[in-house]
Amino acid sequence: MRTNTLLYLLFFAACIVSPVRGQEKNKRPNIILMVSDDHAYQAISAYGYGLNETPNIDKLAEQGALFTRATVTNSICAPSRAVILTGKHSFINGKVDNVQPFNWDQDNFPKELQKAGYATAMIGKIHLDGLPQGFDFSMVLPGQGHYYNPDFIINGEKKRIQGYVTDITTEYALRWLKEQRDKEKPFLLIYNQKAPHRNWQPAPEYLHLYDEADFTPPDNFFDPETGYEGRGTAAKTQEMQVDGHAVWGHDFKFLVSPEGNETGFDKELNRFNEEQRAQWEAAYGPKNRAFIEKYFAEKKIDPKKIEKNVDGKKILIDNKTREKEIALWKYNRYIKDYLRTIKSVDDGVGELLNYLEENDLTDNTIVIYTSDQGFYLGEHGWFDKRFMYEQSFRTPLLMRYPKEIKPGTVVDELVQNLDFAPTLLDYAHVQVPSEMQGESFRDLVNGKSKEWRDAVYYTYYEYPSVHMVKRHYGVATKRYKLIHFYYDIDEWEMYDLKKDPQEMNNIYDDPEYAEVRADLHQKLKALREHYGDSDELQEEYLNTYLEHQARGKKE
Repeated sequence: MRTNTLLYLLFFAACIVSPVRGQEKNKRPNIILMVSDDHAYQAISAYGYGLNETPNIDKLAEQGALFTRATVTNSICAPSRAVILTGKHSFINGKVDNVQPFNWDQDNFPKELQKAGYATAMIGKIHLDGLPQGFDFSMVLPGQGHYYNPDFIINGEKKRIQGYVTDITTEYALRWLKEQRDKEKPFLLIYNQKAPHRNWQPAPEYLHLYDEADFTPPDNFFDPETGYEGRGTAAKTQEMQVDGHAVWGHDFKFLVSPEGNETGFDKELNRFNEEQRAQWEAAYGPKNRAFIEKYFAEKKIDPKKIEKNVDGKKILIDNKTREKEIALWKYNRYIKDYLRTIKSVDDGVGELLNYLEENDLTDNTIVIYTSDQGFYLGEHGWFDKRFMYEQSFRTPLLMRYPKEIKPGTVVDELVQNLDFAPTLLDYAHVQVPSEMQGESFRDLVNGKSKEWRDAVYYTYYEYPSVHMVKRHYGVATKRYKLIHFYYDIDEWEMYDLKKDPQEMNNIYDDPEYAEVRADLHQKLKALREHYGDSDELQEEYLNTYLEHQARGKKE
């Protein structure tokens, strides 16, 4: 009798405890991490720059948090994504540039979530060689990928899919959420868009978006005309000017340059199907012809209209005006295409948010939107990234989690992409591996704590290479920035972001800032020691990079 009673009580207790354990398990949040490529914070309307409208991305800030000083540790695509995954600086995870291989065997936060019972998927661009590890399902673009009719590697199998890459990425992300994941488990979805990476090819439905708009460039767009006065060698020798380094074919979408030369862009259009190509040529052909007719038709410049400048040299006044107008046209072609691709990205975000709402998943799902780094939208006359200067160093970061984050929260602290991995593991109640170098900002964004770091560390390695941005490392606080450019130069730059937010005046040798400079040097030294960086380690990566380049030239 006693035995039967005891068994009954144990059975009854199990019936009570089991559902509770199941409920506790289900309380772990779902996670959607959205990482676009080269999406400048200036091109998200929640940040207030007025360039474009991104209503779906903005919802994350309205219903959650907007980070105003989120930054990256290395402003270039593949290394940044490696930092996001591993929670370790580039010089620790080994992916310091786009050339070095990435070791998927090392730990990453999706592996930890997978081991903890999460269903995991990565869909879109990752730009890291090798088969992704830590995912039940992966569908990634090889390398940079293509905008039209892209190839995807689906769990190791390569397949070409007809359509536009942003739409395809969204479609398959939704397919995984709806049909393929184990719905008994919490999920992690890493949803990575190729856009708005160069060369900014818009979707068919947005080829005419902004046709009637006339965008005014940033105030320092004509910075190249000053010779980057007040800056050092690095700013002067870069190769990323919208007017000067962007090319007629790949960037401005001309089949034949205004001078009458084949641009090679026709090869890119060969990937398009007949309908896509017809839409493309109908959109760009007339605009390109109108530009050539206006600025490159014969006898547009009256050679009699000249005057002498202070040096006694004759200048064609009309030609100077023409060159400025062409530069402004190039800026408009660039920014319109860039923003057109973002429109599709915002549409995709909206589709995923709608899915969560329709399936009662909003409250228990963390949604983060970010980019692998910032981007120049004409500031200093530039496109691209790489520099530790503000527009590429900063990255957009918006986050929603209704259970913990109050709507309209604004975070001004120096959060980095280094912190994503430990933060997400913290939310999932998974122990953060000791080798991860970031910090969880969970209590920062939910308001439980105001304690946070006062400085961040940055490195950039890929030189000599495309865009020719010098190797550098540095430290940034909320107000100041100290940068050391090295390898073939040895120059220091320092900026006061409060007085000089556009970083136009290097104050490193200004005696008024001597104490600030000394303090920044101390912070830089301490951060390098803390994270494990050194001149010797940089030299090691440099030699490996140069050896790789030498092998490539021989091959």
